[in-house]
Amino acid sequence: MKKIFLSVSILFTGTMLMAQATQKPPLHGKNWMAITGKPLAATAGSIVFQQGGNAVDAACAMLAATCTMWDVLSWGGETQAIIYNPKTGKVIGINALGVAPTGATPEFFKSKGYEFPPEYGPLAAVTPGTVGGLIHMLSEYGTMSLKQVLAPAMQLAAGYPIDAQTANSIERGKERIKQWPYSKKVLLPHLGEKREAPEAGEIFVQQDLLNTLTKLVEAEQNALKNKKTRKQALQAAYDRFYKGDIADEFVRGAQEQGGLITKQDLANWKVKEETPAMVNYKGVDVYKLTQWTQGPSMLQALNILENFDLKKMGYNSPQYINTVYQSMSLAFADRDFYYGDPAFAPTPQPMSGLLNKAYAKQRAALINPEKNNALVAPGDPYPFEGRTNPYTEQIKQWNFIDSTGKRNFVPAHDSTVTAKAELEAYMDRLWRGTTSVEAADKDGWVVSITPSGGWLPATIAGNTGIGMSQRMQSFVLDPTINPFNVVAPGKRPRVTLTPSMALKDGKPYLSFAVQGGDTQDQNLLQFFLNMVEFNMTVQQASEAENINTNQLWLSLGGTKIKDRMPRAGDLLISARTPEPTREALKKMGYKLSFGQRTSGPINAIFLDRKHNSLWGGSSNNGEDYGIGW
Repeated sequence: MKKIFLSVSILFTGTMLMAQATQKPPLHGKNWMAITGKPLAATAGSIVFQQGGNAVDAACAMLAATCTMWDVLSWGGETQAIIYNPKTGKVIGINALGVAPTGATPEFFKSKGYEFPPEYGPLAAVTPGTVGGLIHMLSEYGTMSLKQVLAPAMQLAAGYPIDAQTANSIERGKERIKQWPYSKKVLLPHLGEKREAPEAGEIFVQQDLLNTLTKLVEAEQNALKNKKTRKQALQAAYDRFYKGDIADEFVRGAQEQGGLITKQDLANWKVKEETPAMVNYKGVDVYKLTQWTQGPSMLQALNILENFDLKKMGYNSPQYINTVYQSMSLAFADRDFYYGDPAFAPTPQPMSGLLNKAYAKQRAALINPEKNNALVAPGDPYPFEGRTNPYTEQIKQWNFIDSTGKRNFVPAHDSTVTAKAELEAYMDRLWRGTTSVEAADKDGWVVSITPSGGWLPATIAGNTGIGMSQRMQSFVLDPTINPFNVVAPGKRPRVTLTPSMALKDGKPYLSFAVQGGDTQDQNLLQFFLNMVEFNMTVQQASEAENINTNQLWLSLGGTKIKDRMPRAGDLLISARTPEPTREALKKMGYKLSFGQRTSGPINAIFLDRKHNSLWGGSSNNGEDYGIGW
C-alpha cells in the first residue's frame, strides 16, 4: 500500500502559510499533458500522444500501465472518470465501478462475524470494472486501437525494473500474499529466501497478465480482420473479458479461493455514463461524479464555504482551518448517511436538496467560529426539493446508537502506547491509496481518472494475473448508518474515488484528482481553494499543506463498527504549523496530530486560456510524475 504523506517546503508569511517555492517545478506544454502515479506510466501516456492519440487514448494507456505496475491498483479494480468532450462542450461521467456479486448480503457477512465486509481477500471483491471502463472510454471518445493503447502496458507485463516502493510493499505484505496461491506465484518470485519479493530494480515479469492482455488484443484484431468496425472490435475484446475464456478463468480462480463472483455477475455488469453533479463557486463550475462516489461532498463543502470570506481569514489561519474543518464535517455527515448507488436507493436520494445553495446556507449557520461542533449530524435536505424526510427519527439517533443499542463517537486519540498503535492503524485506513490519471490535449480533450482496487496485498484470480478488487468493504451492513449503502447483489458500493474537473466561462479550467481514501475530497477541496482564493499556481497548490479531518465514518478498513466510527475533533495539520495557530486550535476543541505531509499526491492540469497553454501540477508526495509537450 502506498505511503503518501512525506515532507513539503512551505514559507511562513506572518500568520499565513503561502506556498512560494516548490520542490518540483511546474510542468508546461502547448500540445499535450500526461500525469499519473508512476514515471513509467506517464511515459506510456507520452508515447501514445506522440503516436497521434488524443487525451483519452493517452489516459487509457496510463491507466493500463499503472494497473500493470501495481500502483496501489490492479486490472481487477474499478475506474471512475470525468471527460470533457470539446466537440459537444459536454462534461461526461464514467462509472466503471464493479458490483457486489451473487450471495453478497448483510446476512452472509454477519454470519461470518463481520460488522462491515472484509478489507482483504476474495470476499472483499466486487466485479472488475477497469477493463470495461478503459475499453468503453477508448471506444466512445478515443481514436486508437486497443492494440496501440495496451502496447506499453504489455511491454511492462513482459518485464520491467520494479520500483522500490512496490517491491517493498510486496515484501511487507508477503504473509498475507502467501494465503492465495496465484498471488504467491506472481508476486513472490524468491519463495524460501530471506527476501521473497522482487528487489528494487529487478526485472519483474507477469506472464499470466501478459497472456490476458494478449487475449484482449487478439479478440480486437481478429474482429478487425473479419471486417468489423473499430467499435465492434473493441466490443469483442470487452466480451472476451466479461463473457469469454478470460471470464471463465477469473471466476474459477476467484471461487477456488472462496470468492462469490459468478460468470453471470460478470456478464450482467455494464459501464454506465452519467451527467456529473455540478455547483458554481464564485464563477467556476465544479464537476464531480454523483452519489455513488463521495464527490458531491466537495461540492456541498464549496456551497457552505461560499458563505464565508476565506481570503480575509488567511490561508491556514485558525479561523480558516476551523471553518474548513466544520464545512467538511457537515458535508461528510450527509455523505455518510445519504450517499449510495442510486439504482438501488430505498427512496430517491435528496441530491438536489443536498446541493441546494439555500440548504448550504442553513448548514453554514451551524459552524461555530469559536469551537468545533463535535455532534455534527446529517441535515435535512428534503424540504429543499419539496419532499418530507422519511429518516427524521433515524437521524436523531445517528450519532448515538449501534447494534448493541449504544453508539458514541470514538473519543479523540490519547497519548498511550496502545492508543498510538490504534491511531496509526486508523490513519492507514483513512489515507489508503489509489492513483490518479490526468490528460489534456491541444484539441480540447481533458480527462480526469481516479482508478483503484486490487491493491497490494491482492488476491489474484486464477491464472489471469489480475488482482481482485477490495471495494466491497465500502458497503455497510447496518442501515442505521446509511440506508442507501447497504450491500446487495448487483449493487455498487459508495466509493471514495473522486476525479474532478472545473470549467470557467464554459471552457475547461482545471482537471484534478488525488489518492488517499476518505481524504480525497478534503485534499481536493483545499487544492481548489488554494488556486481560486489564494492565487497559487497549480504546482504550489498541489504541494501546499492541507488539513485532514477524522470526523467521518471511514469508508475503508476494519470489519468492526468501532474501527470505522467518526473521531470528533481529530485534526491533522502540518508539523510546521506555528505555535500560536496550534494553541488557538486547541482552545477551539481540536485534538491535534502533526505530519510532515498532510495531503495525498495531487495531480492536476491547469488550462491557461490567457496564453493558450497547459500547466501541469504533480505533487511531491510520492512517485507521481508528469510529462508535457
